[in-house]
Amino acid sequence: MQLFNKTTTFDFMAKRKLAMIISVLLVIGSLATLFTRGLNFGLDFSGGTLIEMGYAHAADLNAVRKALADNEFGDAVVQNFGTAQDIIVRLAPREGVSNVDLSSKVIAVLQTTSTEKVDMRRVEFVGPQVGDELTEQGGLAVLYALICIFIYVFFRFEWRFAAGSVAALFHDVLITLGIFSMLQLDFDLTVLAACLAVIGYSLNDTIVVFDRIRENFRKMRKGTSIEIINSSLNQTLSRTLITSGTTLLVLLALFVVGGELIHGFATALIIGIVVGTYSSIYIASSSALMLGVSKADLMPVQKEGLEEGQELP
Repeated sequence: MQLFNKTTTFDFMAKRKLAMIISVLLVIGSLATLFTRGLNFGLDFSGGTLIEMGYAHAADLNAVRKALADNEFGDAVVQNFGTAQDIIVRLAPREGVSNVDLSSKVIAVLQTTSTEKVDMRRVEFVGPQVGDELTEQGGLAVLYALICIFIYVFFRFEWRFAAGSVAALFHDVLITLGIFSMLQLDFDLTVLAACLAVIGYSLNDTIVVFDRIRENFRKMRKGTSIEIINSSLNQTLSRTLITSGTTLLVLLALFVVGGELIHGFATALIIGIVVGTYSSIYIASSSALMLGVSKADLMPVQKEGLEEGQELP
C-alpha cells in the first residue's frame, strides 16, 4: 500500500539546517527544564505510599488537602485520578509505620470530608531504597540500549550511520522527557517502558531509511550524496507515514479509552512516535551527511586480483 500514487520529490535536505536549529533548540529547552524542574517521579521511583479512593460525588480537593494537613499528613500530594469522584493520595515514606496502618489513618481522615462512605480502591507501597534502585536501573537500561544500537548499526552499516542513529534516538528520548518535565506529568515504570519502546520504534524507521540510502548509493551512478539521500527519503516516505499513522491511531484509542493508569504510557509513545518520525527523516540522515558519508563508504570491498566489474564468487 502506498500513501502517494507516485514517488514524491520533496527536497528534505534543503531544510536540514532549519530542522537542525529547531532540534537543537528543543534539546536545549528539554535539558533546561530537566535540570530546573526535574521529572515528576511516580511512586515506582520516589518510594512511598499511594492510596486510591472513590467518593460518591465530586471530591473537594482543597478540603481533602486541609484535612490531611491538619492530621500530620502535610506532605501528601492529592489529585484527581480519571474522574472527579476518584482521587489518589501520595505520601512520602514513613519509618516505623506499616502500610496497612498508614492507609487506615488516611481513610479515617478523609471520611471526615464526606457525609458518605469513602471507598478505598487500592494501596501501593514502594520503599525508598527500591525506588532509588529502580531509578538507577532505568537510566542504565536506556544507556545500554543506546550503546547496543550503536554497535549494531556500526557493523550493519557504517560508523557515520551509527552516530546518526544514536543522535536521533537521543534526540527523541530527550524531547519526550523534556515534555514530561515541562508539564510535570507522572514518570513511572510504564513511561520508562514507553521510552524504551520509542527507541526501538524510532530505530526501526531509521534502519529502513538507511537501508534504502545504502542501496541507492550503490545503485545510482549519478548524483551527489544530498540528491541520493533525498531520493531515498522520498522513496520511504509513504511507508514511514503509514506506519506512524496507524500506530498513532492505536495509541490515541489507548489514551482516550484505556483509563488513567495507561495515560502516561500512551502519552510518552504518542510524543515519541511523532518526534521519532521527524528525526528519522531529518536528524539521522542529516547527521550522517554532516559526518561526510559518501558512496565510497558504502561500496562493497573488492578482493585483490579481481578485475573491475568482476563479481565476487
